Amino acid sequence: MADISVSGERPGRLKEFWYYFRENRGAVFGFWIFLAFFFVAVFAPLLAPYDPTEQYREHLLQPPFWQEGGSWEFILGTDALGRDMLTRLLHGARYSFFVGIVVVVVAASGGITVGLLAGFAPKWLDTIIMRIMDVILAFPSLLLALVLVAILGPSLLNAMIAIAIVLQPHYVRLTRASVLSERHKDYVTSARVAGAGMWRLMFITVLPNCLAPIIVQAALSFSTAILDAAALGFLGMGAQPPTPEWGTMLADAREFILRAWWVVTFPGIAILVTVLAINLMGDGLRDALDPKLKRS
Repeated sequence: MADISVSGERPGRLKEFWYYFRENRGAVFGFWIFLAFFFVAVFAPLLAPYDPTEQYREHLLQPPFWQEGGSWEFILGTDALGRDMLTRLLHGARYSFFVGIVVVVVAASGGITVGLLAGFAPKWLDTIIMRIMDVILAFPSLLLALVLVAILGPSLLNAMIAIAIVLQPHYVRLTRASVLSERHKDYVTSARVAGAGMWRLMFITVLPNCLAPIIVQAALSFSTAILDAAALGFLGMGAQPPTPEWGTMLADAREFILRAWWVVTFPGIAILVTVLAINLMGDGLRDALDPKLKRS
């Protein structure tokens, strides 16, 4: 009977989550855009009509098909080197999704671990950890990421490492606050009396009850990572040419902005739509996972 009740409880929770999530229409819209973004990122090599680095020298700065001089051969036109814009945008989704996944996993893993340690640590150690986090948060995130990339060297990998370091304090503070609100509850006391060790208390007993705000933060960090990676790429400190990363595409197109609007507009729209969709989805997750925000 116990197995039946547990198996019936989980679908009920999922149904409740979807009920509150779908009440936010913007979140549902963001969710479908995110699914489309995920699909494009996974199947970009199959969807793209050309190789992203292949140059068609006879079609330099060719406009989109609906504009005079354009053709269906290059639906969204070509860039200054004759590379197909649609192909590079599709492959750029793959790089952006990869950046978001890596940054969130690295930042959340480190931040959650340090936050749990701070929540269970003695007062002096907790104070040291949080003052270090305060120092990191005192710097503008993009500026700190730029400094770290300048030290490590300009590359997409180093940009991801820098962004993950910059975002980590948010997870530390969020996890610590959740732990402090949970550690004195009855179920934690019962586990401690039953002989649970410190590591079991941290990761098995307390952490699962702190995941709701962390999941919301992960969604928002995903969009922040994409935006910061694009900014670093635009400044020449992220992905390097000829990588079809959206920020790098914007940097390459700066000098052609007045006579070839499409080489700047389409990467910018891709960044805008993706980040907006993920932020909308994050708002819906917050509404659905936070009991205080659930609508009656």
